[in-house]
Amino acid sequence: MTNENIIEVENLVKKFGKFTANDRLTFQVKKGEILGFLGANGAGKTTAIKILCGISAPTSGKVSVAGFDAVKHPEKIKQNIGYMSQKFSLYDDLTIRENFRLFGGIYGLSRKSIRQRTEELLKRLELYEYRNRILEALPLGWKQKLAFSVAIMHHPQVVFLDEPTSGVDPVTRRQFWELIYEASEEGKTIFVTTHYMDEAEYCDTVSMMVAGQIRAFGEPRELKTEYGVKSVNDLFIKLARN
Repeated sequence: MTNENIIEVENLVKKFGKFTANDRLTFQVKKGEILGFLGANGAGKTTAIKILCGISAPTSGKVSVAGFDAVKHPEKIKQNIGYMSQKFSLYDDLTIRENFRLFGGIYGLSRKSIRQRTEELLKRLELYEYRNRILEALPLGWKQKLAFSVAIMHHPQVVFLDEPTSGVDPVTRRQFWELIYEASEEGKTIFVTTHYMDEAEYCDTVSMMVAGQIRAFGEPRELKTEYGVKSVNDLFIKLARN
């Protein structure tokens, strides 16, 4: 991890009529950092992520992702990020290889690059021999790991993961986090939302949102000391109740 900021947010405000979904958010994320973006449903996480992904524009404030302004160059941001949604995003009626070919084309990769990245990523997952299997027949854990691999096949600078381990067993969750660590070590910045507070302990930095505001931001160990709690889950409960 370097000292270079790959995401910079300053006084981000997003309003829907009189409702303020994001209230003066300010934070930075370094290149190669794993950020856990935490908060209860309705806290404003999804709204902020849409802005960071170039899908939605802020009402006011400054947002820069991978060196591009979210207002002036949202399409440039989209070209430099990967995204894995909570709802499974690959196509069940296509084979593994066909999914990689489809998304590689969407990302603008050449046929040669798609073949090379597909082979590289599937061998890393030890799934290359299953490349012609229809996705529908595969276990959920395999699908999640494949979706993550598709999200990074074009070498994005930032990868957004929205509840990536939702519904999978503890062993698969741990294996998935090993993939996250590998991507981070390669210099990719990982921006992850999760309801599993124990997973927040795996992150370099956590952000805790309550009612549209960031109430806590920093390394898990330092935040636990600062707030006098034993776990990130205890911190979440303490902030949410207050």
